[in-house]
Amino acid sequence: MTDLTVEVNRRTLTATWTDESPETRAALADALPVEGTATRWGDELYFSVPVDVPAEDASEAVPVGAVAYWPAGSALCLFWGPTPASHGDEPRAAAPVNVVAELDDVGPLRSLSGGADVRVSPAE
Repeated sequence: MTDLTVEVNRRTLTATWTDESPETRAALADALPVEGTATRWGDELYFSVPVDVPAEDASEAVPVGAVAYWPAGSALCLFWGPTPASHGDEPRAAAPVNVVAELDDVGPLRSLSGGADVRVSPAE
């Protein structure tokens, strides 16, 4: 079941909440919709969100398609491949993140050439 709509430079993706980090997930759900101009770091986009929660089940290595909250920067991150901190092809955050959702398809992100405008909202 799709829970979130993620718009990235006019590309529409969908995501599903995970069972990880339930307090972070609830705080983010209460803040939706969130949007911003995202910075690209390898195959990751991140942008500031009006959420302030501590690390919860946080880790640096995340699965492809992870939607995660970065407590150190109050930012939402989208991962679809390796970053400068990665070992091999794994997505890896610069610092521990709380995974809250998973993108259903990361294919549309692979063609991004730089930063992007991102909007995350509840699925209709």
